[in-house]
Amino acid sequence: MAERIFQGHVGIGDSVTGPALVADDNFSARYDLNRIDGTFSREAHKLYGESYLGKVLILNIAKGGVATAWMLYEMAARDRAPLALVLNYANPIMAQGAAHADFPLLDRFDCDITVAVKTGDQVTVDPAVGRLIVHA
Repeated sequence: MAERIFQGHVGIGDSVTGPALVADDNFSARYDLNRIDGTFSREAHKLYGESYLGKVLILNIAKGGVATAWMLYEMAARDRAPLALVLNYANPIMAQGAAHADFPLLDRFDCDITVAVKTGDQVTVDPAVGRLIVHA
């Protein structure tokens, strides 16, 4: 199987490579995560109980207000953030938080990225060119 490349909007942060953790669910850094142990803690979330540490999170849309922005910064400062966040759509507050935390963020693809990528796929997030690469 060859590499698959998905083009999104130019994003934020440095390029990273790692395993994908994917769900067709929305995302709030404040309400969905246990930022101490690095897991999804909201029982209603499709990734409940899963560790996000060392993973590229691929989810549907960002939700939440300004608290989500400072949560990304706080998580990155304590080395408790995922490798990157890839969304079908990131709201301006999520983008602001990613920029403040210098955290890799990519969104706005021409397909539903939560369907195109599977958990466990090895992916590279390259925000400078807006590209997500799924490695063979």
